[in-house]
Amino acid sequence: METLEAIHTLRAVRSYRPEPVPDDILRQILNAGRLAQSSKNTQPWHFIVVRERERLNALAECGRYAQHIAHSAFTVVILQKTDWSFDIGQTAAYIQLAAWDLGVSSCPVYLHEAEKARKLLDSPPELGIQIAIACGYAAEPPRPAQAGGRRTLEQVVHWERW
Repeated sequence: METLEAIHTLRAVRSYRPEPVPDDILRQILNAGRLAQSSKNTQPWHFIVVRERERLNALAECGRYAQHIAHSAFTVVILQKTDWSFDIGQTAAYIQLAAWDLGVSSCPVYLHEAEKARKLLDSPPELGIQIAIACGYAAEPPRPAQAGGRRTLEQVVHWERW
């Protein structure tokens, strides 16, 4: 898949088929996240991959809108060394684009109850925990871009000044 095609067709998917994602595909997705750009090449992230159904169910209770985690094939929880939310956004985007390129759908999730998630995952207290990416094979084909309700380029771009 070409990069622009991936960007134009990527959609958040919250309903997944029950089949697992093969390890080789999962590793390619994680490697894409590892290769993301970061400020001064700090690479301030660590990933926890959750595949056990019981743990996915518990993780789904850590966010207000995280119920779809329970049905994902796997969820990548992104932990950060610092408060570089831009860098975490970069790695999350790389993970989602790589997944989509490999036929795996995804949806970003904010973990509102970070301490609950930290305890569940036994993550170190010095690492921030806020973002997760639920992944799996879509139960239904994602809606086309036209149905996504996106604003037009003219509505969001200002040239030279506001």
